[in-house]
Amino acid sequence: MTVASWFSKMTGSGRLDNLEDLLLAQIKDLYSAEDQLISALPKMAAAAHSSQLKSAFSTHLQETKQHKQRLEEVFRLLGKEPEAETCEAMQGLVAEGGEVIDMEGDPEVKDAALIAAAQRVEHYEIAGYGCVRAFAHRLGHTQVVYQLQQTLDEEAHADKLLTEIAEGFINAQAARS
Repeated sequence: MTVASWFSKMTGSGRLDNLEDLLLAQIKDLYSAEDQLISALPKMAAAAHSSQLKSAFSTHLQETKQHKQRLEEVFRLLGKEPEAETCEAMQGLVAEGGEVIDMEGDPEVKDAALIAAAQRVEHYEIAGYGCVRAFAHRLGHTQVVYQLQQTLDEEAHADKLLTEIAEGFINAQAARS
C-alpha cells in the first residue's frame, strides 16, 4: 500500500490538507495496532520457553491495555470518539509473529525468534508514537503530548527489556543449540 492510498483510506480523501487530520489518522492506526497486540501478546507469552520472556510479554500485555486506554483519552482530548482504522502494518507484523509461534524446533532458538518478532513490533510502535507526539506538540495539544509520551516511553522500555533478555542469555542459549 502506498502512502497516498493509506492516507486516502484513513481520511476518506486523497488530500493532505492539515496536520490535525494526519494526527487523527495516525491515532486511529495506532488504536488498531494496540488492539491487535492485545490479542497477540497472550499467544506470544504462551509460546515462549523462557520464564523471563513469558513475564515480559505478560507485563507488556498489561501496558498495551493501558496504551489503548490512553489513546481513548487522546481521542476525547481531540473531541473525537475512539475509532480504529485497520493497521495493515501491524497485521503483517502479528502474522509474522504467528508464524514463529507455529514453528517447531529448539525452544531457545524459538525464544530468540519471538524476541525478534516482538522487537519489530516495538520499533513500529516507537516510530508511530514518536510521529504522533511530534504532530501533537506542533499543534499545541499539550495534554495529548503527555499521554503519547508516556506510551512512547513504555514502548522504548519494552524494547530495551527485550534486548536485555536476548543479549543476557537467550541468544547465547540459542547459539549453543
